[in-house]
Amino acid sequence: MRVRHPGCPDWGVGQVQSVVGDRVTVNFEHAGKVLLNLAVVTLEQVEG
Repeated sequence: MRVRHPGCPDWGVGQVQSVVGDRVTVNFEHAGKVLLNLAVVTLEQVEG
């Protein structure tokens, strides 16, 4: 799934790598791999 972090638009589009419970690892274009807590942030799904 491709996503965008609404609070960090400069990270670009990210590809979800793994999901374990509320934690998701996303590989962003400009920020690299980032571990996020979905209880804290809601990612926006990117179509296409």
